[in-house]
Amino acid sequence: MAEKLYGGAYLSSFVDAILDIVSKILEDDTVLNGNYSALELLQRLEKCLFDVGPVLDDAELKQFTDKRVKKWLADLQDALYSADDFLDELFTKAATATQTNPGISALCSCVVDSYIEDYGDMERIVRRVESVVARKTYLRLKESAKVDMSWRIPSTSLVEPSEICGREEDKEAILKLMLDDHDADLSVIPIVGMGGIGKTTLAQLVYHDDKVKEKFDFRGWVCVSEEFDVVKVTKTIIEAVTSSHCNLTDLNLLQHDLKGKLSRKKFFVVLDDVWNENYDDWNMLLKPFQKGVKGSKILVTTRSKKVASVVQTVSPHELSSLSDEDCWLVFSKYARLSTISMENPTLEKIGRDIVKKCCGLPLAAQALGGLVRGNSDVKYWNHLLKSEIWELSDNRINVVPALRISYYFLPSYLKRCFVYCSLYPKDYEFSKDELILLWMAENFLQPEGKKTMEDVGDEYFDELLARSFFQPHSTRKETFVMHDLVHDLAMIFAGEFYYRAEDLEKADEVDSKTHHLSHNAKGNYPMSKLLAVCDRVKDTRTFLEINLQQWIPFNMENAPCILLSKLLQLRALSFKSFPLELLPDSIGGLIHLRYLDLSLTYIVTLPESLGELYNLQTLKLFQCQKLKKLPDGLKDLVNLRHLDIRGTNLHEMPKGMHKLKNLQFLSDYVVGKHEENKIKELGALADLHKSIHISKLENMVNSSEALVARMCDKDGIDSMRLSWSLYKGENIVDSQIEEDNLDKLRPHNNLKELEISGYRGTRFPDWLGHSSYHNITNIKLEYGFKNCRMLPSLGQLPSLKHLTIFGFEKLEIVGAEFYQNGECCLEISFPMLETLWFHSMHYWKEWHSLEVHAFPRLKKLTIRECPMLRGDLPNQLPSLQSLEIKNCEQLSYSLPRAPAMTSLIIRGSNEVRIGELPPLLRDLSIGGKHQVEYVLETITNTQLTCLTSLCISNYPSHISFPVSSIPASLQMLQISDCRKLQVQMDGQHHSLQKLFINNSCDSDKSFSLLDSFPNLKSVDIWDCEKMECIVVSRSLSCLRSLYILYCGSFKSISTLWMAAPQLQDLRIRGCREMDMSATGDPQCSLRSLTISYCEKLASSAPFMNPQFHGLTYLMICGEDDESVKCLPKEGWLPASLESLALNRMKSVETLECKGLAHLTSLQRLSIYDCDKLENIEGEKLPASLIRLTISHTPLLAKRCEMKDPQIWPKISHIKGIQVNLTWIC
Repeated sequence: MAEKLYGGAYLSSFVDAILDIVSKILEDDTVLNGNYSALELLQRLEKCLFDVGPVLDDAELKQFTDKRVKKWLADLQDALYSADDFLDELFTKAATATQTNPGISALCSCVVDSYIEDYGDMERIVRRVESVVARKTYLRLKESAKVDMSWRIPSTSLVEPSEICGREEDKEAILKLMLDDHDADLSVIPIVGMGGIGKTTLAQLVYHDDKVKEKFDFRGWVCVSEEFDVVKVTKTIIEAVTSSHCNLTDLNLLQHDLKGKLSRKKFFVVLDDVWNENYDDWNMLLKPFQKGVKGSKILVTTRSKKVASVVQTVSPHELSSLSDEDCWLVFSKYARLSTISMENPTLEKIGRDIVKKCCGLPLAAQALGGLVRGNSDVKYWNHLLKSEIWELSDNRINVVPALRISYYFLPSYLKRCFVYCSLYPKDYEFSKDELILLWMAENFLQPEGKKTMEDVGDEYFDELLARSFFQPHSTRKETFVMHDLVHDLAMIFAGEFYYRAEDLEKADEVDSKTHHLSHNAKGNYPMSKLLAVCDRVKDTRTFLEINLQQWIPFNMENAPCILLSKLLQLRALSFKSFPLELLPDSIGGLIHLRYLDLSLTYIVTLPESLGELYNLQTLKLFQCQKLKKLPDGLKDLVNLRHLDIRGTNLHEMPKGMHKLKNLQFLSDYVVGKHEENKIKELGALADLHKSIHISKLENMVNSSEALVARMCDKDGIDSMRLSWSLYKGENIVDSQIEEDNLDKLRPHNNLKELEISGYRGTRFPDWLGHSSYHNITNIKLEYGFKNCRMLPSLGQLPSLKHLTIFGFEKLEIVGAEFYQNGECCLEISFPMLETLWFHSMHYWKEWHSLEVHAFPRLKKLTIRECPMLRGDLPNQLPSLQSLEIKNCEQLSYSLPRAPAMTSLIIRGSNEVRIGELPPLLRDLSIGGKHQVEYVLETITNTQLTCLTSLCISNYPSHISFPVSSIPASLQMLQISDCRKLQVQMDGQHHSLQKLFINNSCDSDKSFSLLDSFPNLKSVDIWDCEKMECIVVSRSLSCLRSLYILYCGSFKSISTLWMAAPQLQDLRIRGCREMDMSATGDPQCSLRSLTISYCEKLASSAPFMNPQFHGLTYLMICGEDDESVKCLPKEGWLPASLESLALNRMKSVETLECKGLAHLTSLQRLSIYDCDKLENIEGEKLPASLIRLTISHTPLLAKRCEMKDPQIWPKISHIKGIQVNLTWIC
């Protein structure tokens, strides 16, 4: 027989929660006053719950070997849900009656009695629970004693990445393959092994190896997972390459963009956790990676050998299990026991026996180590070792027994929290705060003492993180994931009560016992099918829309109305990213609702019925940009704890916000002009935490209002933003009142971040910059400081790291007051400051650095748009790494000696004296006559061995720049607005990869400079009016991308086709004389072409030329004077096209189906900004199309939206039709 269950059964915490509400009702005489039959029923229910609690531990163990027990637990859980819903509604009816009529207890009991009578099911619910509980006798369930769990891991510590054990040989084997350049241009190296074996860990180890970092220009990590979303993978890699957000949504656009970017670098990409075994899918995914720089690598981790055989270019590396010794080391690391405990021979022997059960899986060792963390009780370790659950298996999902036992020993309250995560798709990236709010809505968090529910949720989350049920995201802060095996574990224990709608082909039928639903928009499970089963799952408590994004086809199918009318027991509801403009009034009927997420919707207004949601705890309206007003009834949401209105456009707050005394988080407060929505409403909200933005402070009449707000008492707020509206016209402002107002808005000393914008006073209060604010790390003073003539004293803030100063319109001098104030506690001013940014200080004339020690750690100094600044800047900046000075025309400044400087940008500042260039300089951007002359001369005579990027601009005179003088390390050269600059081709430069020429180099009509740079990968030529052609006489075998934009005289690139056989992306805009013909026998490597439409293009039919035979993406852009009426001509487009975009074709009236009929591979057709396009002529668009996007094309858009019978039959076969950002099909 197994040892006693330590953690507590899954249902134990549920039973406790129901007992808690029963106790509250029984203890409150006003609820059931005189209703003896109801009192008797509740007492029977209470007794029944007390009876069942002790046997739940035994039942949880036996459910794996006795199907009768498993069914009994399911029946019991279903009965408990019904009882909990009834009690919650009963309690809510009583509470709302009391709130509406305080002090009238008879009315409260009358309302409750009426509800019980109308409901009529109270006795049935109690009898059902009693009936299920009575069956425990026949199942011979035994009572199990609880074990003290007070030793559990403190919730304050987050686990550091564990030391990787036993993978040295595996690492060296992979590194040998990674560093070998003798194989093909692109190598795909698979790592194969079962789940939990450590494939991802090994890949991470290789990924962060120093030799790998030095070897590759770019590294990227993508988690592929079962979902196999080609768009997501491609987009993630692009964002890693560019370090910026990618807005592209079209797969072909993404792939061609990625090809261009990767082709410029030797890259290393990890594709982690790959499942897809289909060769065609893989071929599509890998297209952008082909023909890369020799030595580029893709490392694939997968559980499937078949996947490896599909993608591999070298033999896969099969990862074996860890030895018991290495598993013991992993276990010991996560157990974190004292040295004395680990040297205990008895404990070590038991521990090593436990580790043997891990079967060499490091993930299992981590989980079990976390389970015993801090507990050196030999008896407890023996219990863990002897538990029968080790050997049990599940027929549906292969989960490691070690992980199951980790779950088994979780405390009951953590089990429910963990199982809830089965609603997330695999590899879903979730935030800690959002998950805690969902747990809170489901009543999983049971605070004790003075702890808030948020505090408890934070502890629960950290405990699951410490036990390795959650893992921090590898790159994104505050984001977490679950390992696949752990996710499988959650799914097993979720059973029929949780349902995730994502894969229609593999999906089981929704069970009538389902109480928690999620819909994964990235799957193929139609919303219509889910809506059809709402009657079957009417007791559902949760509906979460997950992963919905604008580029995903999504037709709401009237989902909000159906869900709100059918699922009346909902406690958590997320319509996040729904194309929703109005929320139905019926939302007020969801009496149980505690969590409502309408973020990223098009919601314009909220119904007043929202104020009837007495239990609502969380209301998320993030980025509801069309929302301008909150309902007046918001003040009645007395249980509201979290209100997120960031990114809305509210004119003011509703009246009576002071009544929401339970608020823990209020993202924004828009100060109103009425007595009941002024800033003083904040005074009653004593428990606010995290961040707050208080806006429209111009509506604050006097400082007494600010004093009543009591911001100085709100010790939970660590980030505060204060803003006054920016007015374009002149306004008479009493500066003294403004200063008093800001003075009374003084925050608590715990503040970490402060932002102020639009402040209208002439000076700042003394609290701003006081050294008592020892936690402040970030200050932003941005926009609209029209009256301030001096900066606040910030130099005495001991922890300040980042400072931004923007838009002080009357400031003339930065002097001693900036560094020190009257208290002067610090010998060194700005002791921790790392970044300092000045911008748009139009009257700033002098910066007095004085004889003070300051800025010892300053790494980045930026000064922009300060046209009157003159004189010197601080010259003692020992840690400076980056200096940027832009458009400071009068600044006469000698650069400080900064040996660590790696980036220097001087533009629009002709009097800055550069002096000796720092030896470690990597990025150099110079503009202006004197600076350019000096830099070109210095570069010629100085060895800048680290320089990789050089930008030269705004040089009006003749000057010569020899190729031989360019540093050998240079990879990017940009020349802008240097029309008379001439590059002397006196040699070849082999490192340059990117060349950008803008409005420069007018001396030659024939541009032959490319011959000097044989390894170019990307060339951009803009606004070179005199340039007529590119002449190439040597091979440009690395060139992948060429952009020629708005060069009015440009005529030919005929010699380029032969010289650049790997050219893949060509963009030609505003070049009306362009001849697209080629000399010789050009290759057909081109995949992406963007080109302007003109008569010459139409008459020459260039797409019939051989260099376009492999084209897969084509964008045709209209020009202002084009007059074409119909597009495209029959046979005019290349048959290889997969994506076609028509952009700004202002005169086109008709889209010809005949011109598209031969495009059997065409998948995406996009039409943008075609004002006159109204008709589609012909039978229908190609059957291969899966996406049709129409935007800013009003005539055709209207006919499509109305499903015009002359248009709709020609497009209705297309799976995804998006019109003006709305999916209509």
